[in-house]
Amino acid sequence: MSDWPVELRGVTETVVTTRGPNDRWNLAALGVQAPAGAERASGEHSEPRAAPVEHNSATATTWGNTRTRRNFHREGEGYVQFVSDPVVFADAALSIREADEPVLDAADAWARVDVEQTGADTVGGSDAVDDEDDGSTRREHWALEPVEAGVERERPFTINRGFAAVVEATVAASRLDVPGYDTETLRERLRYFGDVAQTCGGEREREAIEQVREHADGEW
Repeated sequence: MSDWPVELRGVTETVVTTRGPNDRWNLAALGVQAPAGAERASGEHSEPRAAPVEHNSATATTWGNTRTRRNFHREGEGYVQFVSDPVVFADAALSIREADEPVLDAADAWARVDVEQTGADTVGGSDAVDDEDDGSTRREHWALEPVEAGVERERPFTINRGFAAVVEATVAASRLDVPGYDTETLRERLRYFGDVAQTCGGEREREAIEQVREHADGEW
């Protein structure tokens, strides 16, 4: 086993690559939940760092019959990657992208993880993504254990509202026109986060939010 190459707090938005049946690596966004007690053990107000931390048991959830879910079941592993490029993140979150190699050039750090399903449930109601059969979606929970990790580059920690807005916009865009979500409410969120990305982001954040707009058919 290895250690995570970065400190995990709350839910960290990452890009995961998983190998498909064509031996290519599928890109997707994946929220990684920090292990319980990780912040207390490392110091709740400590500075972000690139040095490894000794907390291995993190979790993630897949929704529906995604490529990530199927590849997790088939391969039992994936590469969790920490990226600072909003264009790469938006592309992974909202489009089908494949790569020849598991570690992306855009990765600041990465961890190859063994994955094990820890549970599944079917979610219905107003906060669910519906499928064609019973108005609900299958949500599967996974334990992620790093077995190999690397830090490709170290950068000063910065906070960019534009990047955060891109992340939130990808969530809203992925739920558009899906039963169980109010389309107009989602479009209001997209308009708001689009304005934030344009005002508070840099060139890459503005490019990323335009990608989100394209995936949302430009209808904000």
